[in-house]
Amino acid sequence: MRPSTLRALKRAAELTRQNRLTEAVLIAEPVILAADEYEGDEILRWLAEHATDFTGQDLKETP
Repeated sequence: MRPSTLRALKRAAELTRQNRLTEAVLIAEPVILAADEYEGDEILRWLAEHATDFTGQDLKETP
């Protein structure tokens, strides 16, 4: 994954935790849409592995 894509995803996660979802989408959506097939797969894996970065909670602990 390109460093710029990773930075955008991390920033989107930070904004989401601050309840700034609209801003998060404005940052993440363009890089997700611009990704090719391979980077898109990397993004999906990263998002799955870092879901708690967006929620601020451990999803495995949620009943």
